[in-house]
Amino acid sequence: MRLAFMGTPEFSVPVLAELVAAGHEVAAVYTRPPQPSGRGQKLRPSPVEDFARGLGIEVRTPKSLKSAEEQQAFAALDLDVAIVVAYGLILPQAILDAPRYGCLNLHASLLPRWRGAAPIQRAIMAGDETTGVQVMKMEAGLDTGPVLLSETVAISADDTAGTLHDKLSAVAAQLGPRALAALERGALGAVPQSDDGVTYAEKISSQEARIDWQKSAAKVDQHIRGLAPFPGAWFEIDSARVKVLLSGLAEGEGAPGEVLAIGDKVTVACGEGAVALKMLQKSGKRAQPAEEFLRGFPLSEGARLS
Repeated sequence: MRLAFMGTPEFSVPVLAELVAAGHEVAAVYTRPPQPSGRGQKLRPSPVEDFARGLGIEVRTPKSLKSAEEQQAFAALDLDVAIVVAYGLILPQAILDAPRYGCLNLHASLLPRWRGAAPIQRAIMAGDETTGVQVMKMEAGLDTGPVLLSETVAISADDTAGTLHDKLSAVAAQLGPRALAALERGALGAVPQSDDGVTYAEKISSQEARIDWQKSAAKVDQHIRGLAPFPGAWFEIDSARVKVLLSGLAEGEGAPGEVLAIGDKVTVACGEGAVALKMLQKSGKRAQPAEEFLRGFPLSEGARLS
């Protein structure tokens, strides 16, 4: 099929790779414009742009698709379908209507749960036991369209947003070609989303990433794992901000935020139970296992983390 691919982050790259490998004609790739990155704040192209240019595919990086000129340029591609995977821009109705079969979105949750921007993080933070990837026919609402294909993925007790991201990206890479094969056969049925169980995966703010030790150990652990590796859950001690990138449940009781034990991990009391902090990162430094981190940032039992 002749298609446009619309995606931006690393999550999207395996899907594009599998569509190309399946023999589909990618007329153009749409991705977010290069963004400032690193200490020098140099403009860096998205992972999707890097990959597409390596294959010699035309790349377009509009800041918006609302102008008549952009919509006409998209329509001129004469597409069968557009595949959208974590693109990051709103698609106006004129864009949705341009391809013969419309625009299909591969979304990393089991809709209608976790519509929106951060479904992977929110699923872990909420303590969900399952999530998945769904192919959805896009319409004007936020992730409201009918579901065409679905694959469920279990969330393990030690999954982080990073590990779950990789699992879901691999599943999405297989669902994309399957969806187009079914579409070509006329065998892609549409199931409307339920009105029950709708939740929204809002973007994660820096302040929200702060660890609340008053919560139960299970909730604190989910919070940490759901935000690892990015943006990273954090606490402060002696005015220094420290991110926690790996944790687990531990035994112990104490005042919320109290350091109960140190060693190859840092055990901290919560409102109920305790968590073991296993991988930490001081602002501006690299992430380190707890034992290595403690050599340069000594903590003592009884210290209180704010």
